[in-house]
Amino acid sequence: MIDFASFDYSMLLPFILVGFAAQLVDGALGMAFGVISNTVLVAILGVSPATASASVHLVESFTTAASGISHVIHRNVNWRLFFRLLIPGVIGGVLGAYVLSNIHAEVARPFVMTYLAAIGIYLLVRGLRYPPHSHKEPKVIEPLGLAGGFLDAAGGGGWGPVVTSNLLVQGAQPRTTIGTVNTVEFFLTVTISATFIATLGFKAFTVATVGLLIGGVLAAPFGAIIAKRVPAKALLTMVGVVLTLTSAYSIIKYLS
Repeated sequence: MIDFASFDYSMLLPFILVGFAAQLVDGALGMAFGVISNTVLVAILGVSPATASASVHLVESFTTAASGISHVIHRNVNWRLFFRLLIPGVIGGVLGAYVLSNIHAEVARPFVMTYLAAIGIYLLVRGLRYPPHSHKEPKVIEPLGLAGGFLDAAGGGGWGPVVTSNLLVQGAQPRTTIGTVNTVEFFLTVTISATFIATLGFKAFTVATVGLLIGGVLAAPFGAIIAKRVPAKALLTMVGVVLTLTSAYSIIKYLS
């Protein structure tokens, strides 16, 4: 738990910048806040995976609320898709948080990152060759929500990369897919945070949480504007680039 008596305010600025950048990418592309923030906490600060995931999800409880409201205002949400993702996602999140709090889940991380890197490359190629008016309704949704929620909690990030990328692979419309996945994520992160608090206690949340929170909330409204105004071809290409780079970095770091 944060001790405000010994709070080091000099640490806030870099985490505000990280939170702002991560949320800007997440709001616009439907992914990467957890991946970017979790990487900083674990790789730079040496925070344990469970503590890092708990901190990131507490911050996301606020950033996804702001982001989700912004996406609703800009009409980026497909409500039918929203309700089909919501319940499976929450169930998966609770299971993943419980597993990470009690079992070392890092063994599966390189395999998940390899899979996401492959999906990223596929989306990048598809974005570069993107034809107009080629959208279709995705068929695999509920299992995707369950898997995405579990991996998000157990891996410290993954809801956006897993769910958004797979829906786009199935041909879903990028703007509403990104907006919907971001909006569902609020309910997912609140549930995951509550599970971490129940299993780890408030000591799981560190000083870095404050900086990430400030930066993330400040950036949240801008992501929805970007998602609404940037063409689908560009969005798809950017999703592929971000997913490939973040996944490749995680693989290299694990192997080094």
